[in-house]
Amino acid sequence: MKTNKTLMITRIAVISALSVGLAMLFVIPVPLTKGYINLLEVGIYTSAILFGSVTGGFVGGISGGLLDLLLGYPQWIIFSVIIHGLQGYVAGRLKKRGLFLSLIISAGVMIVGYFFATSLLYGVGAGVASIIGNIWQNLIGGLLSVVVSRLLAQRQAIKQ
Repeated sequence: MKTNKTLMITRIAVISALSVGLAMLFVIPVPLTKGYINLLEVGIYTSAILFGSVTGGFVGGISGGLLDLLLGYPQWIIFSVIIHGLQGYVAGRLKKRGLFLSLIISAGVMIVGYFFATSLLYGVGAGVASIIGNIWQNLIGGLLSVVVSRLLAQRQAIKQ
């Protein structure tokens, strides 16, 4: 039991760090929304696909909040922890009902969550403007995560 918890905590920490590192390599600031587009979804979705809802949720929350902190977007931290945490949890929870469905619904969680967060911080116009960028971010992140998770699932060390 203790080994399983240690493995899970280690897995969450390593994947969160890798997710933040990947996301920091590709950052496109979006002045209208005072946010940015990145590849964080690759780590969130890959962890949810391979290891389930708990790992996906923690990776999403930790990496989302940490990325905002490191990139200088402190106003987004609490929103990112909640939104990306839910996104990862939902993706992992629904994966047994179909990978495509789980990615679509979890992307919806993120897009709607950031619409409301952006609207709260900067007005409904900025919230609406955030939708297109978040759709692209989820589309690219989702496609890459499917490829990455399939490649990693073939490795014996990744199998549960």
